[in-house]
Amino acid sequence: MLEVVFQRVQPDEVDRLRAWINEEEDRAEEVRQTFRQETVHHEVAYLIEATEGPVLVYAMEAEDFDRADRAYRSSTLPIDLQHREIMRAVVAGPAVVEKLYEVSLD
Repeated sequence: MLEVVFQRVQPDEVDRLRAWINEEEDRAEEVRQTFRQETVHHEVAYLIEATEGPVLVYAMEAEDFDRADRAYRSSTLPIDLQHREIMRAVVAGPAVVEKLYEVSLD
């Protein structure tokens, strides 16, 4: 399954978000450990400068997003604890988007 999440980013926290994403890349093995717990196969993040300000776009592929959400929320892995803390600080809330198209084999 594929899920895409759009979050507005506090404009004064963009550098902190970029630094965190770079750190996650440096800690790829820890991220993969999280993926195994969450049934995630692939994740990619983009930062878009929209008219309402910066928007973080997360695209994730996972077997089971309910399981992924439960695993992430209950995780005590250091990288997940840091991720939750940083995202609470940098995210300003959901971005309003209009889905135009979706097709799948399922």
